[in-house]
Amino acid sequence: MGAIGPVHEALAALPLVDHHCHGVVTGDLDRDGFESLLTEGEPWPGISPFDTPAGVAVRRHCAPLLNLPRHAPADTYLTRRAELGGHEVNRRFLAAAGTEAYCVDNGYTPHRITTPDELAESADATAYEVVRLESVAEAVAASGVEPDAYPTAFRTAAEEAVRRPGVVAVKSVAAYRTGFDLDPARPSDALVTAAARQWLARGGRLADPVLVRHLLWTAVDLGLPLQLHTGFGDDDIRLHRVDPALLTDWLHLTKGTIPVLLLHCWPYQRQAAYLAAVFEQVYLDVGLTLHHVGPARSRAILAEALEITPLRKLLYSSDAYGLAEFYRLGALAFRRGLGDLLQDRVDADELSLPDALRIAAWAGRATAPPPQGSDGDHPPPHPPPRGGAQTPT
Repeated sequence: MGAIGPVHEALAALPLVDHHCHGVVTGDLDRDGFESLLTEGEPWPGISPFDTPAGVAVRRHCAPLLNLPRHAPADTYLTRRAELGGHEVNRRFLAAAGTEAYCVDNGYTPHRITTPDELAESADATAYEVVRLESVAEAVAASGVEPDAYPTAFRTAAEEAVRRPGVVAVKSVAAYRTGFDLDPARPSDALVTAAARQWLARGGRLADPVLVRHLLWTAVDLGLPLQLHTGFGDDDIRLHRVDPALLTDWLHLTKGTIPVLLLHCWPYQRQAAYLAAVFEQVYLDVGLTLHHVGPARSRAILAEALEITPLRKLLYSSDAYGLAEFYRLGALAFRRGLGDLLQDRVDADELSLPDALRIAAWAGRATAPPPQGSDGDHPPPHPPPRGGAQTPT
């Protein structure tokens, strides 16, 4: 990225904290394998994922790091990638991301991907862990637990998981399992036991609304920041049910407890911004969105997300999975989009340069868990809970 002004320069030099991402594949990829990771859906006959905004952005912004010209054809790109090998490709793109700390969710592993420690080693960075609570619940179910023991067994397993060294947050993929149009109240143990009996009898993944509610309330009890996927995802999502505004009643009930970090959000970034504006505990990112729209549209997405969001509540994430290219694209799109947005406001005298530089530092690193410092005159984010969660009487 070419430095256009002091905000761009500051962002280009800023070591990022990627508050939500996944591992990268450890082996070499053929064309089918690469294309399957380039899209949130499945590749279709006659339509290449290279002919999407993400695919075009890869050929434009990632090809030069493989010593290829910008916009190199897909076949040329993949041939060069294979020549270098997966290890060297991963090293180049992770280095180019300029990220010094990764918060890694390893709960989704249909491919052999790096562990947090392996990712940290490849990137010469620090890695922390985000515990995916659905994975914990499904491991408890697979252990042969009896239905009446499930509520306690899940809570115990979750408490043990978050006590592991390096764990900084928990995550739920309720968006994929039930959506957010749930009864917001904490379910009773009797309801949880009855739902567990049905789930354990039929098997499969956790997708019962009562058990998902129980999982979300357990997250509140654990006391760590809770990451929630919202908005855009693969075709397992029912998009109309993952609008974060559907969480409003639950957010009322959980005031004064844990930070809730809304992930990715598109096309609901404005709804997420509203929630961040009216609920103290709510933060947001547009991570997955940025590498799918590419640097060309990142400013527009960030502008909508920041229309009413308190300026310390935006976080950076790449949500990169599988392809190291997505770490590069996510970081580039964030730096360029936010740099353009803030620099234009400075140039128009709508924002002072010191304020713009503080906002850039907050979003890029200081607001993310684990707290990276207060940046001077503001306290660190994510204060400890002030009291128990509210429950209806």
